[in-house]
Amino acid sequence: MLEKIEKLLGEYKDVEPGSLTAETTFEELELDSLDLVDMAMACEDEFGVTVEVNENLKTIGDLMKVIEEGKKA
Repeated sequence: MLEKIEKLLGEYKDVEPGSLTAETTFEELELDSLDLVDMAMACEDEFGVTVEVNENLKTIGDLMKVIEEGKKA
């Protein structure tokens, strides 16, 4: 899943392949709120889950957790 997220993020920012971890923050990636919304929509299309952008979505790990929980629902 991390590789797919990395690929999606690569459409918005220069992301070194293999550089993302669950602890990587969106702030570190310099994603603004519009970037986060775009990324959330791309993840929804890719994974078929709803991704709500809120204050709890701070890291790649948070995003992976939302996707995993969405798949179980």
